Amino acid sequence: MPSNAFLLEERIPAGCHHALLLKRGYALRLTDLSGDGNVGLLAFNADERSERYNMADTLKAQHTHKLALGNVLYSDMGRPLLSIMGDSFGWHDTICGTTNAAMIEATYGLNDFQLARNGYYRNGRDGFLMELGRWGLGRRDLVPNANFFSTVTVDDEGNIALSEASYQPGAWVELRAELNVLVILSTAPHPLREGPAYPEGEIEAGVFWAGEVPATDLCRTACGENQRGFENAEAWFALPDGGPKA
Repeated sequence: MPSNAFLLEERIPAGCHHALLLKRGYALRLTDLSGDGNVGLLAFNADERSERYNMADTLKAQHTHKLALGNVLYSDMGRPLLSIMGDSFGWHDTICGTTNAAMIEATYGLNDFQLARNGYYRNGRDGFLMELGRWGLGRRDLVPNANFFSTVTVDDEGNIALSEASYQPGAWVELRAELNVLVILSTAPHPLREGPAYPEGEIEAGVFWAGEVPATDLCRTACGENQRGFENAEAWFALPDGGPKA
């Protein structure tokens, strides 16, 4: 995609957090520049923030345990918040959640703010909570997140591990907003990533206009559940002012 197609571009270092309001019809393109990145994501209906990404409904409705091209991220009200309209990576984690301070210290050692100032090792839980607080949300809104650019495998004994397939420099994914969506991002390491070095790569985020969703759109037609989900999203905007406000 040509760089002049982006209305907004940001570089997000490893271990940081970020948020943006993505209006319906716009898309967020995330690129793992180093191949060593992980992007934890939470999503909320920006017009009614009690409606948020629901991992269980997303997987159940689409009969999957991962996210890839053609999948949508469902809310707990049966509406798609985001659709994966483009994807070079192919297998994004949905089940492993995020890190906390104890996990980061156990994997990478102690490197807190008192020791390293702004170079300290950040964790996903604290990053999510800081961003949520800026938007009037809090601990009760910290639900299971998706992890982009991380693939996990499960062996015959049920052990979960981060796959070597996760290392894909330049991999990208495009997430189109089907509602007005508040997107919360954390670039802290994946919970299954091994040490000893804390990652240093950057994630590039760009916003562009994706346009109206045609009836033949892959995300819409992937399964019958998705068809009904899109109809639910369209019904929301049929209400005065695009749905009730909180």
